[in-house]
Amino acid sequence: MFRHFTIAAATLLAGAAPAFAHLDPEAHGSLLAGLSHPVFGLDHVLAMVAVGLWAAQMGGRAVFVVPAAFVGTMALGFALGLGGMALPFVEPGILASVVVLGLLVAVAARLPVPASAAVVGAFALLHGHAHAGELGIAGAFQFGLGFLVATAFLHMAGVGLGLGQSAGSANRSASSLSRVAGLGTALAGLALMAG
Repeated sequence: MFRHFTIAAATLLAGAAPAFAHLDPEAHGSLLAGLSHPVFGLDHVLAMVAVGLWAAQMGGRAVFVVPAAFVGTMALGFALGLGGMALPFVEPGILASVVVLGLLVAVAARLPVPASAAVVGAFALLHGHAHAGELGIAGAFQFGLGFLVATAFLHMAGVGLGLGQSAGSANRSASSLSRVAGLGTALAGLALMAG
């Protein structure tokens, strides 16, 4: 259990390394640029893994519905951004998503699945819109497909961490490791806001 958590944590920290930044679509192609985009942004990684952790804490249908709501609504946000529709507070909202999602994991909040999907969906709309603003010269379809796939994998990493470390626990929501990860996520979000 600890070994898997350590590997995942090292992967997430490596993903935040500034030396890698985002891949250039001209050099690497639009799909690879899209795949790399959420993985090399600490705010995106933290929020997306937190979605998976929270879904794992809730269990049942939430394990699939909550991450799917994020991915689907993020695609909508991307489309709105491509269409030129402005959304207020995109960047502050993304940073707030890190703090709020981290706190939801830290307190193991239990909301009805539709309400949980609505919460993550509201933040996902902003994440998707931000991706549209960072499209640059990349092809929209390939770039969009890439970041949606990367997002799904980050959610799966969070779900895997949450379910893996709680497998030995009779009560998923009582898992201290997920709660600590949630608190760390919220604190990192506050640090990003201050920076």
